[in-house]
Amino acid sequence: MMRNLDVTTLRSFMTVADLGGVTKAAGFLNLTQSAVSMQLKRLEEMLGVNLLDRSGRTVALTAEGEQLLGYARRMVSLNDEVVRRLTHDDFEGRLRLGVPHDIVYPAIPHVLQQFSRAFPRVKVSLNFSFTSALKDEFSRGEFDIILTTEASPTAESEVLCETPLVWVGAIGGASWRRRPLRFASCQNCLFRPGTLAALDQVGIEWEPALDSSSDRAVEATVSADLAVMSMLEGTEPPHLEVVQHNGALPDLGFQHINMYGAERDTSEARSAMADMLRQAFCTLMPRHDRLDRRAEAPRLASIS
Repeated sequence: MMRNLDVTTLRSFMTVADLGGVTKAAGFLNLTQSAVSMQLKRLEEMLGVNLLDRSGRTVALTAEGEQLLGYARRMVSLNDEVVRRLTHDDFEGRLRLGVPHDIVYPAIPHVLQQFSRAFPRVKVSLNFSFTSALKDEFSRGEFDIILTTEASPTAESEVLCETPLVWVGAIGGASWRRRPLRFASCQNCLFRPGTLAALDQVGIEWEPALDSSSDRAVEATVSADLAVMSMLEGTEPPHLEVVQHNGALPDLGFQHINMYGAERDTSEARSAMADMLRQAFCTLMPRHDRLDRRAEAPRLASIS
């Protein structure tokens, strides 16, 4: 008896593999968790193999799952190509996207991968900069869509999510305990004024750890446990971690991740990119009980 693989199910399997979990994949696909789980169960039953290793805290692919993933990518890609070609929906052109350095991971790589599969002939020009520079360039028409990190929404933007600003240090580090506190940041980092104001407000003495415009220099200093820095929670690189200071350092409030340019025209490629960014930041960024956090400390007026 001939057995046929379902492209929708393969797309769900790919998304689970890419995002590392059923819950995140369900949000990304606008499906319920149970619907995605049922798709995976039926796929495993049809093939007679286990595709996912569910024994750990995170979902991992089995050897059979790794093998299927390569085929799934090719089949889904071919399916999408056929649909575009036969419906005359094969878009071409360029889309200019600007993103602050500190929110590239984990969302942007997933968005680029998904967009490339859907619009393989649209070239995405991705540029990284600081929020203030991105807004200036966007106002001059140099970007189609930009993301920003700002303390509040604006009339021209759409809020994608709200994320805590947290203290970050070396893994297992102790520099956050030292006084004066050594603080590291780029010269252009606009989180800096609000972070230092928070330290001054609670009377914690501090000193600058370096004077640099390089993000890598700042991260190297912090990873060597010579200083701490402030970052959006969920964006810290693997060689750094959120400091569990238990109230020894001040709360830094929240930042909005805003999107500009999504409503400028009716371009299908731009609309699709905006939808993918909405889904990615909704599902991939950490979630918190924000009402409780707001009650504990006032929001700082800092932006980056």
